[in-house]
Parts: sequence; C-alpha cells; structure tokens
Amino acid sequence: MLRFTVLLLQATSAVLATATPRGGHHGGNSPWVPRFKNLVAFGDSYTDESRLGYFFEHNGTAPPPGLLLPFAPVTPGGGITWARRVAEYTSATLYDYAVSGAVCDNKIISRWLAGTSQMFPDVVYEVDAFIADTKYINASTKTNTLYTDRKPDNTVYSMWIGTNDLGNGAFLTDSSLKETSIPDYVDCIFDRFDSIYKAGGRYFVLMNNAPLQLAPLYGMPPTGLTESHYWTDKPANITEVSGKMKQYTKLANSIFDYRTPYELLVAKRYPGASFAIFDVNSLMTDIYNKPSEYLQAPANVTHAYSFCDITGANCVTEPGTELNQFMWFDELHPSAKVDEVIGQEFVKIVKGTSDYTTYWP
Repeated sequence: MLRFTVLLLQATSAVLATATPRGGHHGGNSPWVPRFKNLVAFGDSYTDESRLGYFFEHNGTAPPPGLLLPFAPVTPGGGITWARRVAEYTSATLYDYAVSGAVCDNKIISRWLAGTSQMFPDVVYEVDAFIADTKYINASTKTNTLYTDRKPDNTVYSMWIGTNDLGNGAFLTDSSLKETSIPDYVDCIFDRFDSIYKAGGRYFVLMNNAPLQLAPLYGMPPTGLTESHYWTDKPANITEVSGKMKQYTKLANSIFDYRTPYELLVAKRYPGASFAIFDVNSLMTDIYNKPSEYLQAPANVTHAYSFCDITGANCVTEPGTELNQFMWFDELHPSAKVDEVIGQEFVKIVKGTSDYTTYWP
C-alpha cells in the first residue's frame, strides 16, 4: 500500500507539473507544431471524405498503397468535412484514412457493410493503410510519391473514433464481442497510436466523443427520435437511451483525460511525442447552448436538416431552410457548418491557442 501511494503521488506530481489546462496556451511563443504541412486523419463518418465511397465503387476493394484519395464536396455532414477545412485554412496536405461506419477494432465491435460480404473497415485497417502508404515506392520514380515531405515536426495525426463504438449495435446495446468493454476500445486507440508513433508520428490530436445524447438519434423527448433508419428497432424508452448515451460518452472522454497524461508522463510510452486532447464534446455542447454564435439564423440545434424514412429512402430537407442553420445534417451527423467550426478550432490547436484543448506535455 505504501509503495502504491508513493507511485500515485509521483504520478500526480508529474501530471501537475506539466499540464497545460483546457483553454491555456501550450506554452512559449512558438506554435505547438513548428511547421504544419500535413494532416493525417483517422476516424469514421465524422471525418471520412471519400474512402468508403472508394470501397463501394471498387467492389469492396481497398485503395492501393500510394493513392491520394480525391477531395469530395459532399460528405455525411452534407458538405465539406472538418479535416478538409483545416487543409484549406492552412494549405496543409490532407491524408484522410477515415471510413464512414468505422469502429476502432472489428474484433471488439462487429458492423457489417450493407450490400457487401465484409465488415466496415475499422481503424486497425486505416492505420495499416497509412503504414503501407509510408512504405510505398513508386515503380517509375523509385521514391515515395505520396508522402513527399512527412517529417516528425510538420505532420499532425488526428484520431476521432467512437460514435459507432459507443452507439446502437455496439456498447449502447450491449453488442460488443467477447465480453469486451469501453476500456478495450480505449486500449485500441492507444495501440493504434503505438503504430503511428513507430512510423514516425510525434504530434497527435485525440478528439474526444461528441455529445451524442444531443443528436436527434439519441436525444431526449420531445425532439429525440423514436425510430430511424440508423436504428430500426430502437427501444420505446428514448429517455433511458439518451441518458445511457450521455453516460458512455462522458465515461470514455474522462478515460481519455486521465489515460493520456499517464501514458506520456508516467508510463513514458511515447518519448518525444506531444499530445493534444481536443474537447470536441464541449465545443459542440457550446454550439448547442449558444447556437446564434455559430449557426446562421434562425438556428436549429434539435432537428435534422435532412430526414429519411425508416428504410433510408425518400429523404427530404426542412422546407424553407438552409444547411448552415442546422447543427445536425441528419439524425446522427454534425452539419457541414459544425465541421467548419471544428476545422477553425483545429487550426488553433496547431497554433497552440485552442480554448478547447489540453496539451501534453
């Protein structure tokens, strides 16, 4: 017991000595990332630009190593994704490995891709695809023609995964595999960081889970939906669903807050690396609570701009409205306007001035 107490005190001292609190500058007069040139993004439909589309267009085949996927003006948020906004605002090159529908690991949560004989590609696939791209050698030039200027001090690696891990068909409905739990999902994220770190990554942004209980799919009455093509057999007690969703997102995000400094400062798992925890949850909650500061008037944070029937067909938009007025494009995905706000805040993260980020160390 005495030894445990000493270790606990040492760990606490290390954390307190190096913490940069949420809303604080990372320290010094220079930006957090010395010279930001590349954004390598991993995640699900909140980040995907065109990768799932490639799978559909090529009979379930993954993009080959060395291929930079194209810009897509329409994404699950109804417009340009946040990661592309970052590239636009900074002139950085975007390498987007996110796949709509992804979970962190299909061995924890299994989700089948409709119309195919395979599961949605997971973040395990995404990181493996990134590593394959870093090792790619063009047959003509005998060089890597994809990553032409990737260095430890000019590349940021973002991870935003959890919407499908925590939601229906996953932890929310007790559908995980082999008695796995939310800590296993968190382990998966840090295991992926291990692989990226080994491949030269040194600047990591861990984006926490969105406030999913505010989305129409998981919302409280009277605006929360009783049924959706995303969840055709949703339970009648949507108040319980919303409350449980809030509990799970807050639990996972709290684990991120404590696990990250432990891995960096106590376990020393990533020597020389820097992590930023982007509190997207708080940013989106602020949009929900103060919509006039972020959305076009008259703002709408409780209903979706686009709504489809229970089969996913016959989709209609709110008449007489514009997408920029809405927080949610559909019942699950933040709108392109919210993506724009997230992209603007991400640029501040790189500069080291984000009010929604904690930097470690």
